[in-house]
Amino acid sequence: MDPEILSIGLLLAAVLAAGCAGNLLLPGKNSTPAPPDDAVILPAPRSEGGVSVEEALWKRRSARIYAEVPLMLADVGQVLWAAQGITNDRGYRTTPSAGALYPLEVYVVAGSVVDLEAGVYRYRPDGHLLVRIGGGDRRADLQAAAVDQASVGDAPATLVIAAVPDRTTAKYGERGTRYVAMEAGHAAENVYLQAAALNLGTVAIGAFDDDRVEEILMLPKNATPLYLMPVGRPVPGND
Repeated sequence: MDPEILSIGLLLAAVLAAGCAGNLLLPGKNSTPAPPDDAVILPAPRSEGGVSVEEALWKRRSARIYAEVPLMLADVGQVLWAAQGITNDRGYRTTPSAGALYPLEVYVVAGSVVDLEAGVYRYRPDGHLLVRIGGGDRRADLQAAAVDQASVGDAPATLVIAAVPDRTTAKYGERGTRYVAMEAGHAAENVYLQAAALNLGTVAIGAFDDDRVEEILMLPKNATPLYLMPVGRPVPGND
């Protein structure tokens, strides 16, 4: 075989392998899909605020009781951005990810958010938008799935951090499972700190029926829920 043709073939194989590993977008292969017509475009996230990291760390508490006031859509968007938002033109995000493979998917079960119909939504970091999964207020169903923890049903909205472990284990093998869990922890702490900076409250919940949560969110078979994080205005003295 012609050495030049062989070299080109080897180079193409290497490029394709990198793309399959999730490190490269190939035109027509892994390019970003267009948002659906009913996508909810979130207000642009802010990169500056009036609360320092140190103050947010000092204020951070787990809040389980929330005032009966709706969330603003901008606040929901800001918390989602803190969890998985894109921070540069290379696609890097607010949360570190092993191999930049980003196995996490963040969902919102919304019940009382200004300018957002009650329903289940998936956050898409590209475009900073919500894709509607299903309609109706599913907070009571999610509460029942979470061992009847009242904070899930009472909060205006609950974030669900899920993961597609195959994205990471395909490259790192069994150890990738650990990396996925670590990444979910990073994202959850980002949510805590962003909530504190917005004078909101949240709590990380891990006690729930996986199958029931998967059904409510209509998760694909290769995805699994890891955290529930209700978000709302905390009632003082009830952390």
